[in-house]
Amino acid sequence: MTAVYQATCTAPVNIAVIKYWGKRDTQLILPTNDSLSVTLDQDHLRTVTTARADASFGTTEDLGSRHDKLWLNGSEESIKPGGRLEACLTELRRLRADREERDTSLPPLSRWGLRLCSENNFPTAAGLASSASGFAALAITVAELYGLSSILSRSQLSMIARRGSGSACRSVFGGFVAWNMGTADDGTDSLAVPVANREHWPDLHVLICVVNDGKKGTSSTSGMQKTVETSPLLQHRIRHVVPERMRAMTEAIAARDFGAFARVTMADSNNFHACCLDTAPPIFYMNDTSRAIVQVVEELNRARAEAGEDPMAAYTFDAGPNAVLYMREKDVPTVLRAVQHYFPGASFDDPFQMASNDAPLPATFRHDIVPVHPAESVRRVIHTRVGDGPRVLEHGLGPQSLLTPEGVPVRTT
Repeated sequence: MTAVYQATCTAPVNIAVIKYWGKRDTQLILPTNDSLSVTLDQDHLRTVTTARADASFGTTEDLGSRHDKLWLNGSEESIKPGGRLEACLTELRRLRADREERDTSLPPLSRWGLRLCSENNFPTAAGLASSASGFAALAITVAELYGLSSILSRSQLSMIARRGSGSACRSVFGGFVAWNMGTADDGTDSLAVPVANREHWPDLHVLICVVNDGKKGTSSTSGMQKTVETSPLLQHRIRHVVPERMRAMTEAIAARDFGAFARVTMADSNNFHACCLDTAPPIFYMNDTSRAIVQVVEELNRARAEAGEDPMAAYTFDAGPNAVLYMREKDVPTVLRAVQHYFPGASFDDPFQMASNDAPLPATFRHDIVPVHPAESVRRVIHTRVGDGPRVLEHGLGPQSLLTPEGVPVRTT
C-alpha cells in the first residue's frame, strides 16, 4: 500500500486585549508594538486544517509553487505568488529540505505538491480573527506533516505563522499570550511567548456578540497601514501607551485581578479605535450597535462601582463591529440577561447552560441607558472561555481528514 503523508490539526482563535495595529515591515509582518491576547476555547471556535504531500500533485522542479492547492470552507482559494501564504509554505519547505539533506532516508516531501484544506466553525472576515486561527493551523499542520514539530519550538513556529497574519503568531499557544515585537530587522526576535496557561484563570468566561457576520468594509491590512501613515495618536500609543499597558496587563493576569484586567482591556480597545478615527480618512469599525453594547457594559460597571465592587464585565473590539465581553463565571447570567434584553433575537451558543432570565441586574442599574434594539441587531451570541493551543488530531487518512483519498475536499460549496 502506498504511504499517505498527511496531517490534520486544529488552531484556536485569539482576541487581543492589548491590540496590535501597524507594521514596521509589511513583508515580514513586523509590528510597531507588543500585544497580548486571550486564546479562546477550540471546542467552540477553531480552524481545522488537513495537509497532504504527494508526488502525484506535482513537484517543485516541474511547477515551482504553482502545484499547491488550498480550499477554505469548501471553496478553492488562489495561492498568490509572493503572497503571505506562499511565504509561510516557502519557509516550511526550506526547513523540511534541510532535514532531508541531513537524512537522505526521508521521503522528499519538500519537493512534492501540497493539498491544503481548512474549515472554520465561525464567520470568516467578520472581525473574529479568522486569519489568526487559519494561518496558525496551516503552520502547525504543515510543520506536523514535515516532521518539524519535534525540532522547532512553538515560539519558532509562531514566527512562521506571523508571516501569514501577524496575530496568527499568538494562536500557536493556549491561555494568555504575548507577541514581542522585537527589534531585529530580519524578524528573528518577533515572536509569541506564553504568559499564562488556560488553567491559570478558569473563572474567566467570554461572550462574543456577533453584530455583523459579513465582511468588513476596511480590511485590517489596509486599515492599519493608513493609520501608521497618518495618525499622530498612533505614534503616541506606540511610544507611551502600550508599554505601560503591557506591564499592567501582565500583572493583572498573574494576580487574576479582574478589576485591573477589565479596566486595561476597555481602555486599550477605546484607544485603538480612537487611532482608527484619527486616521485620514477615518476608519469606522464599530457601529451604533457596537457603541450601545459599550454603554450597557459601562452601566453595569457603574452600578457595580456604586456598590463598592469591581467591574462586572470588560468589552473589547477588534477591527470590526463585534463585541468580545470578558467576565467572571458568577457574572455570566447577569451579563447575558442584559445583552439579551437590549439586543433580542440573537441565536445563542451556550455550551455551559448558564443563561438565566432571573439573574438580577445591579440595584442602581439605569434601565433607560439605551433603547431596546431591533431584533437581530446582535445576530449571534457565543459563550466560550479561555482555551488551549493547537491540537494534532491525526496523521494519515482518518475520520478527521478534510481531504478524500483522492486529495480533494470532503465538503465543497
